[in-house]
Amino acid sequence: MNKLNVLYEDNHIIVVVKPENVLSQGDNTGDISMVEIVKEYIKEKYNKPGNVYLGLVHRLDRPVGGIMVFARTSKAAARLTKSFQEHKVDKRYLAIIHGRMNKKGELIDYIEKTSNGDSIISEKGKKAILTYEELEYNSKQDCTLISVSLETGRHHQIRVQFAGRGHYLLGDQRYGIKDKQQICLFCYYLAFEHPITKELMEFKKIPENKGYWTTFTL
Repeated sequence: MNKLNVLYEDNHIIVVVKPENVLSQGDNTGDISMVEIVKEYIKEKYNKPGNVYLGLVHRLDRPVGGIMVFARTSKAAARLTKSFQEHKVDKRYLAIIHGRMNKKGELIDYIEKTSNGDSIISEKGKKAILTYEELEYNSKQDCTLISVSLETGRHHQIRVQFAGRGHYLLGDQRYGIKDKQQICLFCYYLAFEHPITKELMEFKKIPENKGYWTTFTL
């Protein structure tokens, strides 16, 4: 496990970069998660005995890397959770999709989570809304670098909505082509109101220049 990449920390919150293929929180695989990694970091840095409090207020899919904020107190956790629920957090992703769509647009679907852990577009599902904007198109590879903003937070939402239109994300082993490459989806921008000071907190981070990301100048 690489050294934890901390973008910001104070007594109330900690903002870190989640590496690809690391769980946001523990599951039945028993693999290490960001919750455990961040707790261990706090415990060691501040020499805290016993159990360290850490509030998980949002998640990223296991294969997806990017910026995450955690709460260090229960008050901060409650307020950040509310901000996410009320869509007051500006959370943007970089993605590379197969083909090309309109320069910008809004996608609206109904998404249902299935028993096997996939998500499908279904009338029985919950409303899913996102907006996207083209950043660059590569005609030789026929793929597009886009910025995506989520209005809702459905399971696998970005992946399912683009795949459902024939524009799967490159490297998406579940909804795209099984080519054993890393998925091109990364949470590169996060902005929110600090739960205690009310200050605007803004963070940016681009993915490592490897795999399909090398197709574009990030």
